[in-house]
Amino acid sequence: MAKKTKKSSQEDKKKLHIEIVRQMLTLATSGFGLVSALAWNSLIQQFVATYVKRWLPEGGQLFSLLIYAVIVTILAVFVTLQLSKLLRTIDPDTASKK
Repeated sequence: MAKKTKKSSQEDKKKLHIEIVRQMLTLATSGFGLVSALAWNSLIQQFVATYVKRWLPEGGQLFSLLIYAVIVTILAVFVTLQLSKLLRTIDPDTASKK
């Protein structure tokens, strides 16, 4: 009986260790994702300011923000779709889990 308890305790410790590593990976990925998003944000803002605003009349701030929002949305949808395809390729059971 004591062996089962000890073995169970070791398995629990291993599961806890795996879960901690999984959470650390999630946090690190999220942090780098935020930094990456901020970098893309700056790039797209600069692109709109440099190449799009000169074609707009004075006071075209609202339209340039619309263009910026459309570019960011298209990029977000594209990346999300590509990552979803990759996940389905790697783990075909993913679709049935949700």
